[in-house]
Amino acid sequence: MTRKSKFSNSTNLVQRDEARAAAFMDYRTHIRHAYVPIENDGYDYIVSVGIGDPPTTCKFIDVDSGSANTWVGAGTEYEPTDTSFNTEKRVGGTYDSGSGFFEGILWTDTFTLTDDFTITEMPIGVASEWSGIDDDDILGIGPTRLTLSTLREFPEETIPTVTDCLWKQGTIDQPLVGMFFQPATRDTNDDGELSFGEPNPAMYIGNIAYTHITTIPLPSRYWGIDQRITYGTTEILRSTVGIVDSGCTFLLIVSDAFDSYKAATGAEFDPETRLLTVTLEQYDALRPLVFHIGGETFGLSPNAQIWPRSLNSLVNGVDGAIYLVVKSLDTHFGSGLDFMNGYVFLERFYTVLDTRRSLVGFAKTLFTDVTTN
Repeated sequence: MTRKSKFSNSTNLVQRDEARAAAFMDYRTHIRHAYVPIENDGYDYIVSVGIGDPPTTCKFIDVDSGSANTWVGAGTEYEPTDTSFNTEKRVGGTYDSGSGFFEGILWTDTFTLTDDFTITEMPIGVASEWSGIDDDDILGIGPTRLTLSTLREFPEETIPTVTDCLWKQGTIDQPLVGMFFQPATRDTNDDGELSFGEPNPAMYIGNIAYTHITTIPLPSRYWGIDQRITYGTTEILRSTVGIVDSGCTFLLIVSDAFDSYKAATGAEFDPETRLLTVTLEQYDALRPLVFHIGGETFGLSPNAQIWPRSLNSLVNGVDGAIYLVVKSLDTHFGSGLDFMNGYVFLERFYTVLDTRRSLVGFAKTLFTDVTTN
């Protein structure tokens, strides 16, 4: 095969490559994304959105990666406007990984995340019945498949999520969402962010390590991953499957692993808070709790393993007492859901939920190893 040159000199070759590189960089700078501020209220994440036009502000919408429906009516009364459309379809389902439920009617409406990012005809469940803590509304960022069976007359249909809608209307270039929070030290902390469309490099350090969603049936419906856990040099949970869940406050593990952790730390069970508690001497002796995920390790320091002492009142705790954030699932190894990496894990690591590639990613932040608890 003979190669012919269509360039008269090497300068043209250099200019071509420079122009090609500039084009790639220009595309990179035009990637569309939405950075949405969220609030840490001490045990979960809250986002304020506008619904309708003119918008009604919903201030207490929990960000829940364990469900995929978005609904209102429990925390904020829904007020139809000219952009509201009643589909007259009954909708219902669970949230917080099954701990709460809602029933109501599916509407579509304008959904404003920020002044620059608005979804038109966003599907929203308007609840007439619900059950769950605090009667909050829900913004579900779980996989779309979690909406199956939530349309009561059409159980085989799915309902587009916020991420789906942003992607399909061209607002973002990738159907993914990143979550960032620094550990809470008071009842409310507004330094968090949801980043739709791409991870926000300002919110993490180093590289994001990705792992595929597991293929095991139950956790694969959620943001399910494979991991094992070591405490110090001791393996307390061998490789198994579970989920990443922003709607779960604590770190939940099967009772076998929980008993091993309790014995290793010397902690005692406190019946008032239903948490493990340690003395100051035992706290000083805590070892790192390390999560082995996708060939990478993510360690919770001793301080990251305890509940923020300034927020002990939120768990009915005693001022100055030291409570651990690891709890038991009250099931045994191999149940199909052997851990839930909740809020206390996610506020230490930047987390990416990638719909199209079926990936979950984690990266360290400037707050991974802080000792504010």
